[in-house]
Amino acid sequence: MTDVRLGQAELDELWDHGDAAESERRFRAAEDSETRGDAVRAELATQRARALGLQGRFDEADAVLDAIPPVGPLLAARVDLERGRIRLSSGDAAAAVPLFAVALESARAADSPFLVVDAMHMLALSDAGREDHWTRLALHELHTVDDHRTQRWLIALHNNLGWHHFDAGHAASALEEFAAALVAARDYGTSDQRFMGEWTVARCLRQLGRTDEALAIQTRLAAERPENPDVAAEIAALTDAPPTIEE
Repeated sequence: MTDVRLGQAELDELWDHGDAAESERRFRAAEDSETRGDAVRAELATQRARALGLQGRFDEADAVLDAIPPVGPLLAARVDLERGRIRLSSGDAAAAVPLFAVALESARAADSPFLVVDAMHMLALSDAGREDHWTRLALHELHTVDDHRTQRWLIALHNNLGWHHFDAGHAASALEEFAAALVAARDYGTSDQRFMGEWTVARCLRQLGRTDEALAIQTRLAAERPENPDVAAEIAALTDAPPTIEE
C-alpha cells in the first residue's frame, strides 16, 4: 500500500486514554503488524512515545523519538509535538514551548490542520501568559476547517481556557468558555466529553452562586451515571452534605 499519512480515526481507535500502558501495547503491536511502509510505522511510534510519557517513562519516550528518522514535515511535527508533551509532563514548560512552536511550523508545511491546532493547543497550555493568544489563534484556524474530527478541538480549547479563567478568579468569563465547550461536545464530541462538559458548566454555576441551576444539572448527571464521584462531590457541596471527595 502507498498510504503516507495515518488517519486520525485510526489513532482514535488505538488510543485508550484511560490506560496509557494498554495504549503503548496497542501502538507497539500496530507498528509490528503495519504494512503501509516506514512513514506510517514512524507515526505510530510517535504515539507509542506519547503513551510512554503519560506513564512517566520520559527517557524511554525520548529514546523512541530519537530512533525516528526526520522524514518530511508531517513526521517532524509529530515528533516535536511529542517531545514537547514529554517536557511539559515532566514539569519543564519552558523547554516545551519552542518544541511546540517548531511543531506548529512543520504542521503548516505538512498542510495538516489537525496538527496545527494541536500545536496551538499545546502552546496555550505551556506558554504562560499567552493562553488567550494561542487559544484564539487556534479557534480562528478552526473557522477554515470543515472536518468533523478536527472540529472536536473546540472542546479542549474552550475547556482549557475556561479553567484558566476560573483559576484566575474570573468565573463569569469561564462560564462562557465552558458553555462553548459544551456546545462543541454536543456537536462533535463523545458521550464522555458531553457529560464532563455539563459537569463543568454546573461547577462554574456553583462558583457564581447559581446553585439551583447547578444542582439541577448535577442531579440529572447523577441519574445518568450514579457512580460518578465528581458528580457526587458536587451534589454534596450544593446540599451541604458531607463531601465524598476533596475538591
